[in-house]
Amino acid sequence: MSGFASSPTQQNTISEITRRDIQRAIIREGICWSGELDDAEFLNRLYDLSSLPSTDSRFENAEGDIWQHRINNLDWDENWVFSDERLKLADGPDEVFLHFLAEIAHPMVCEDGEKARQIIALLNGLLAPDGWELVERSTISGRAIYGPRRLTSSQHVIRSTKKLAQQVDADYVYRPINRMESSIESDPDLAIGTAKELVETVCHTILESCGKSVTDRPDLLPLVRRALDELKLVPDEIKDDVKGAKSVKAVLGNLSTLVQGLAELRNLYGTGHGKGGSAKGLTARHARLAVGAAATLAIFLVDTLEDRKDGQ
Repeated sequence: MSGFASSPTQQNTISEITRRDIQRAIIREGICWSGELDDAEFLNRLYDLSSLPSTDSRFENAEGDIWQHRINNLDWDENWVFSDERLKLADGPDEVFLHFLAEIAHPMVCEDGEKARQIIALLNGLLAPDGWELVERSTISGRAIYGPRRLTSSQHVIRSTKKLAQQVDADYVYRPINRMESSIESDPDLAIGTAKELVETVCHTILESCGKSVTDRPDLLPLVRRALDELKLVPDEIKDDVKGAKSVKAVLGNLSTLVQGLAELRNLYGTGHGKGGSAKGLTARHARLAVGAAATLAIFLVDTLEDRKDGQ
């Protein structure tokens, strides 16, 4: 790709330390970065090798000397790409480095889908501290094609809510979490509607675990109120003589306000209510607000339920 040119004002977020650690991990795990392709075939998917200079005077461009030293003579180290200045993997733009990593797991490069997922998991563990991850962007013949995505606060919240689903051991909690994760950027309206669904699901889970199955179909706020009541969190139950009662009441009261705001967002823009054809939906930043609010409340409710079970 000729678009892999460095901008004079480009600021990298992936540190040299992370790049080094990823290179070491690839070597340590015996990952062949070019997979089923030879080096030139792989790199031509990302770069225009014919336009890059040769380091061997016998050849006109990079494609020629890669063929000579990696196919004909095989006298370059197999991980030569990480130190080759032409490819800009050591200190070039984040985009170049990330697309190189994503290509390692492409179905044309790595035929084993499970192995590709393991590679992505390994790389994501190393990229996360610098705020990046590789995620499924599309599919080909049912196989995942990965691309880079910036980790935002909402993605960190999503990860916490997945831990929440593990706590309550309920597969149906994963469904709204997965929908939120995939739709924050691409379909904010869906993310907002699903955020409300997450709160509803968690409230139902709490009530069922307390032996109070919901047989009617209450609106969101009454449903949350029931869950709070079972968890002994309703502000009215806090006595005034308890130390810090006023502050505790304010905090717990804001939980209801938070959910009310979420419900109103959903009523106006979410997936659960019809809208006119000319209506403009909310943006990803509004979806991140809704998802963050819903996840914060859901995590707090489940954590409180676990504490109650442990007698805290």
